[in-house]
Amino acid sequence: MPSQTTSLLARRFRGYYPVVIDIETAGFNPKTDALLEIAVNLLQMDDEGHLYPGETLHFHVDPFEGANLDASSLAFNGIDPFNPLRGAVSERDAISAICKAVRTAQKAAGCQRSVIVAHNAAFDQSFFNAAINRVNYKRSPFHAFVSFDTTSLSALALGQTVLAKACAQAGIAFNAKEAHSALYDTERTAELFCFIVNRWQTLGGWPLTAVAEEEEEEAQLDPL
Repeated sequence: MPSQTTSLLARRFRGYYPVVIDIETAGFNPKTDALLEIAVNLLQMDDEGHLYPGETLHFHVDPFEGANLDASSLAFNGIDPFNPLRGAVSERDAISAICKAVRTAQKAAGCQRSVIVAHNAAFDQSFFNAAINRVNYKRSPFHAFVSFDTTSLSALALGQTVLAKACAQAGIAFNAKEAHSALYDTERTAELFCFIVNRWQTLGGWPLTAVAEEEEEEAQLDPL
């Protein structure tokens, strides 16, 4: 049985558990280009309904067999796929560890399915789904196509679409020298998503009074 805190999270997103993801790759084609780095942040919610970043999981990933490695993409993100100091793991190990952790957090939150939150979410979701298919992972906790895109949300709430500029507008520190690391970008995206969601609540967009009224009605129908 989920606690009062986690039940708020489940109700806030209609049974979806939001998971912030960032992926660094060796190109733009999810079917042919290597996934090289992935990080996820498992969001939490307090008793007041405020969303905040939780635990972050981070993996460097070995290119899958036959993967394309685009030189311009590697120059952009600064990743050397064959550097032994990366401590990279296989796609299967990274995907399995992430899905296991997400499923545990999802269950604790009383949610039925997880949803990817990302900046330009279609990109990260396409690479994640391609990796899921390559390793033949069964029972992914994530919805196959629903996502929450902080690019669109930032455009609406902050008038910005670039992650660094959206963070600056929200008062979130952003170091451009650390950008394009999956770990760094995931944690900044998590902060940004939480800022937007919490700001919307402050403005009256998701009143907790509605939750309290719903709980009172449920208690009257089923006092036990």
